Parts: sequence; structure tokens; C-alpha cells
Amino acid sequence: MKRRIIEIDEEKCTGCGACAAACHEGAIAMVDGKARLMRDDYCDGLGDCLPACPVDAIHFVEREAAAYDAAAVAQNQAKKAAPLPCGCPGSMAKRISRKNEPQERPAADGARHEKPVSRLSQWPVQIKLVNPGAAYFDGAKLLVAADCTAYAYAAFHEDFIRGRVTLVGCPKLDAVDYAEKLTEILRRNDIRSVTVVRMEVPCCGGLEQAVKTALQNCGKLIPWQVTVISTDGEVLE
Repeated sequence: MKRRIIEIDEEKCTGCGACAAACHEGAIAMVDGKARLMRDDYCDGLGDCLPACPVDAIHFVEREAAAYDAAAVAQNQAKKAAPLPCGCPGSMAKRISRKNEPQERPAADGARHEKPVSRLSQWPVQIKLVNPGAAYFDGAKLLVAADCTAYAYAAFHEDFIRGRVTLVGCPKLDAVDYAEKLTEILRRNDIRSVTVVRMEVPCCGGLEQAVKTALQNCGKLIPWQVTVISTDGEVLE
């Protein structure tokens, strides 16, 4: 059948992932750093993705395409929401208790230096793996970070992880809609604040957009802030 459906200009696409986060049906995913329409029958033709694109790379076209299949979309969403099989240890929620006292360690020159202390307070940390109903979310200050930030910024544990529940992800590599999971976390729990830490690269905009969408959809007024880290490890804003 001939119908209205989206078309993505890969030349214009910067790989930010904002359109994939805005597509509630899961029709768009990031492939090799570019947004791609994965299945015609997942696209409802309503265009929630169009205003999310910062570079105007998505437009409507009229072409032959499979009809929108709401049942297939619902089945796919249920599959993504299903828990991992066999109680995968990597997805088991737990708190982490630590002694925060600095420790010393010997260096190559024989001197003794303070040993860094991990500030991570819970597991897992990947957005895809966390259980929105985990007890550690209640009353938490939430950190949502692009996973490259911890490698680029040397004091990441002390300046960002400390005192917060940490979630990490990469919208360029994960073909999932973070906004849905984040919305559920915000709705189900008493989250006190949200801090977003992202890299300066355009693809990290998808993470910020997912948080913004979740904050808009959760029905709560939650204070939030965004920090941008440069590729050479400096705080830009």
C-alpha cells in the first residue's frame, strides 16, 4: 500500500540518537552511527521523531510501505521489557556498602600515595539492565551519564558518582529507547534530582534528549542539570 512514512537523510544525520529516543514505536534505531528506519510496519506516520531531529534530517514521504502494525509494535515492546532469562547475575539489583576512608598504596618510586575510593553505590549501572523498581532508587539523586565520561574526566567518582545512583549508556551503540526506561524509573520512585553528564560529541545529545523526554512524561517536577565534558577531559558547561 502507498502511505505516508518517514525518510531519514543519512547525509544530514549526525548520529545524535534523539529521533530514536522520540520514536515510541521503536521504528528507528542507531546503526553504524546513523539513524535508520528499521521496519516500515513499526512507523505509525505521526512523526514524533521529526521535531526531535536537530538538523532537519527526517521528512515525510509518500511511498509503498507495509501498513502500520500496532500488534507487532506491542509485541516488540513487551519483548524489550521482559526480564533477562535465568536471573542473569549482571542484572541483579544490589546496594554496595563501602568504607570511605582513604587508603595508601605504594608507588613505583617507593613513596606512598592515597588510593582512590570507588563511590559506586549500586549495581547494575547500565540503563538497559536496571530494574525500575530497585529499592536503591527510592529517595535517590540520579546520575545519568554517557559511558565515555568516566574515562574522559579523571575525578568522575568524586565529582559525579559520589552520593548518587548511577546509570550509564550510549545512545549511539544501544539500539533502545532510553526514555521509556527512564520515565518508568522517575514515575515509580521518589527521585530527588537528575544530573546528566554527557560528552561534547553530537551523538551524546540522544542521552540528554532521552532524559528530557522522561522528565516531561513522568508527571513530576524534578530538578535537573546537564554537564558537558570535552574529549580532552575538561568540564565545558
